[in-house]
Amino acid sequence: MGMIGQGALAAALAVVLAVPAFAQEGDVAAGEKVFKKCAACHSLDPDGKAKVGPDLYGVVGRTTGTTEGFKYSDDMVKAGEEGHVWTPEEISTFLEAPKKMFPKTKMTFAGLKKPEERADVIAYIESVSNGD
Repeated sequence: MGMIGQGALAAALAVVLAVPAFAQEGDVAAGEKVFKKCAACHSLDPDGKAKVGPDLYGVVGRTTGTTEGFKYSDDMVKAGEEGHVWTPEEISTFLEAPKKMFPKTKMTFAGLKKPEERADVIAYIESVSNGD
């Protein structure tokens, strides 16, 4: 492979690596329905009021275990101290199997097994948090 071929390969690889792993876009309206499964324990309150679980307003981009007024499990606090941030990808992984990601999480919910439900609820949470 000549110089031009290697450069084209490197450029193509850079584009592929720049694409986020969480490529599925969610449906906000469908996510609002899915969030009903979450609403018993979580609010989406701009004032940050926790229920049984922490408030999820603005969770995307938040450092793990840092919502004021909520006592997180030690593993969530440790993850945040180590720099873990709730990206859409990380939220999706957590929602699929919470105890697999954080074995000592206080969240008793078994998880959302369908990727489209996870994408939808994340889209809904982002839309409420961003005022869309």
